[in-house]
Amino acid sequence: MLAPALRLLRRSKPLHSSNPRCGLHFPPLPPLPNDDEVIVESISRNLRHHKWSFLQRFSPILTDSIVRRAVLRSRGSPESALGFFNWVEREKGPKNGSFLSLETHSIMIHVLVSSRKFEEAVFLMKRLMRRDGVSVLELLGSLGKSFRVCSSVPDVYDALIRACTQIGASEDAYLVIENLRLKGFRVSIHARNNFLNHLLVAKCDLSGFWKRYREMLSFGYAENVNTFNLIIYALCKQSRVWEAFSVLYRMLKKGISPNVVSFNMLVDGFCRNREVDIALKLMHHMSILSGMNVEPNSITYNSIINGLCKVGRSTSGEEIVREDMIGKRILPNVRTFATLIDGYAREGKLEEALRLFNEMVEKGFVPNTVVYNSLMNWLFKQGYVEEACLLLSDMRENHAPPDQHTHAIVVDGCCRNGLVSEAVGYHKQIREQKFVEDVVSFNSLINYLCKNGRIKEANQLVGSMIACGLTPDIFTYSTLIDGYCKEKSIDEAICIYDGMVREGHKPNIVTYNSILNGLCKDGSLDVARTVVDELRRAGVLLDVISYSTLFNGCLSHQMIDEAFSVCYEMRRVGIEVNTVTYNALINFLCKIGCFQRAKELLKLMFDTGQLPDQITYTIVITAFSRNCNQNEVIELHDFMVLRGVTPGDYTYNTVTRLLI
Repeated sequence: MLAPALRLLRRSKPLHSSNPRCGLHFPPLPPLPNDDEVIVESISRNLRHHKWSFLQRFSPILTDSIVRRAVLRSRGSPESALGFFNWVEREKGPKNGSFLSLETHSIMIHVLVSSRKFEEAVFLMKRLMRRDGVSVLELLGSLGKSFRVCSSVPDVYDALIRACTQIGASEDAYLVIENLRLKGFRVSIHARNNFLNHLLVAKCDLSGFWKRYREMLSFGYAENVNTFNLIIYALCKQSRVWEAFSVLYRMLKKGISPNVVSFNMLVDGFCRNREVDIALKLMHHMSILSGMNVEPNSITYNSIINGLCKVGRSTSGEEIVREDMIGKRILPNVRTFATLIDGYAREGKLEEALRLFNEMVEKGFVPNTVVYNSLMNWLFKQGYVEEACLLLSDMRENHAPPDQHTHAIVVDGCCRNGLVSEAVGYHKQIREQKFVEDVVSFNSLINYLCKNGRIKEANQLVGSMIACGLTPDIFTYSTLIDGYCKEKSIDEAICIYDGMVREGHKPNIVTYNSILNGLCKDGSLDVARTVVDELRRAGVLLDVISYSTLFNGCLSHQMIDEAFSVCYEMRRVGIEVNTVTYNALINFLCKIGCFQRAKELLKLMFDTGQLPDQITYTIVITAFSRNCNQNEVIELHDFMVLRGVTPGDYTYNTVTRLLI
């Protein structure tokens, strides 16, 4: 049967070939069609059969219109449509823009959403808004125009709201909701929840969240379990835990079963509110309250353990692990161990913390950076420098990468244990290895250098900070200012202050108090007083430290009337004159022999409800016993004892010696 076919081939004309070395000859490929409809159909057919290499030939003749129609025709195979769409963008799009129009993008988005490919659709929306600068209302309008053509679904608008919240555009998300509402279209409760969740997470002030929540209810939306969970979270965030607990009953009353998330947020809320026993009761009643549908999970237990550790009950936390968790076959995880280790260390029980650390390793858990940081921090704080450094070596050997917190802990730990030079050396080492990414470790070292009178080194370190590409913050500047003021270099401190303001940093009350302290120590009390007046006029709220600094400055320069004036001013502006301030003034009056005035001040303390303490008692009795007659001392003793001031042993002996 092959013979006739072979004879036919021999009689036929030779076929054309573009390859002279090839014995066989093939006809040239047919020319590309020039009719758009034919091109669209051809692209769609090739996409259906996954013939991607063939599509390369269409690249020169592709237009936005052809791509749009091809995507729409291929909506039955959304993966192929998206693949083609992305291929066109790569082939023909500019580096920082898009070859395809907003309309084509909208159709692609509709195809994806209709196929439940929300992540891909949201990605395209975010790219349009962020990279291409398309406003949310433009995108909304374009999606609306192509909605019917694509036989789309309302979920496309939910996806747009999600895209807005993911790029942090709260106002844009609300614009979408409101524009659709005004056109008679209600987005789903899921979209509303997504928007509320964004407001809850992104904003510190929750007034906007509550406003939009009430607005949602006014439009007739029925809350679901996710809505209630958001309400519980918001109330717990505002420390309104019992109100959050009442939401649980609202849910049950409406026939909505709380899920494990609902209970976990309440348990965590009570723990953060230091009501751990209530949290424990709630955990034990989760199953009953949920109609036997919900049981505690590892997150529930970790919240309880964290709450117990925070109130100094780490032993109870470990008992929960041994008895409850393991009994219910819920295995502790790294977070469980990390919480218990930190809890024991916080209570000063470092042996227990290290025992758990070793147990954790024995059970096959790899301690993470958080665990190492916690242990090192408490070892340094309790003076175990060598052990902390060994732990740092162990950390590196076990491939738990030290982070910025690690470096700050090591620098601070060395400094607080008097090893400032070692801290400087360590910091230099990590700088050279490019491990320093923030100002925290710099600030810690600058602080200790200033405290140790090494102000020039601190200043040099600021230069190193800038050389590393980091910007000094308000803490950096305030620390330097305080350091110079303590060295009585007030001119240098003012120079740093001026530089800080030029850099755009707003001084805080700590900065001002350091400058006031420097001026008072320098004897420039008139200038200090002027600074206080200027700060008040500028609306800066001075605190008790500000006035106490000025007060002590007046006393140290024997300006008694000015010191009294500061006290009166403190009372006038509503700042309580505390016992320490009164004691300083009484002590000064006794030293300069103004005993009558000291007695008057003592009476003023009682009249204003400021109860003198043992130090007050000791100051006046000791001074009066040396300079006044026996009757005056006994009278003063009786006056104070009758008003509830108990003498210490030293003071009591002073009085009794007068009577012997």
